[in-house]
Amino acid sequence: MTDNACLCGSGLSYAGCCGEFHTVQKIPATAEALMRSRFTAYAMRNADYLMATWDVTTRPKDIDFSKETVEWQRLVIEMVKKGGIKDTKGVVEFKAFYLLDGEEHVMSEISRFTKQAGRWFYLDGKVQSISKANQQINQGKNAPCSCGSGKKFKRCCGAG
Repeated sequence: MTDNACLCGSGLSYAGCCGEFHTVQKIPATAEALMRSRFTAYAMRNADYLMATWDVTTRPKDIDFSKETVEWQRLVIEMVKKGGIKDTKGVVEFKAFYLLDGEEHVMSEISRFTKQAGRWFYLDGKVQSISKANQQINQGKNAPCSCGSGKKFKRCCGAG
């Protein structure tokens, strides 16, 4: 994978991009760089890197890839708020594309990052949507409720 294009979407080779973070030759200078390196680590099932870059206050005990059935394809950064070299907090909104049963899907998420002792850490994230790629996503009050009731959101969990 070292000569191949990095999955994070930077346009660089893996060795000249996220590979430098995964082998601890460099540390990500921004929240976006950490997000990109974590996506690539997740796609490569690199649990050690994911754990090392996860804030201790929200980090799980372990990461189990044994039931992972998707093949992560690419990352698109939609928005970055703060998270620069001089910041201590940052937000990155992204879309992660993956294959599931031969069909491309996309997950949209907003992730929060924190900087401690000069290093960026993933704090937490909120999934905005998951759908097949190129499918219209209705996220309004007329969308089906995510609780699985079969009712529209406005008549279910959105009522009141």
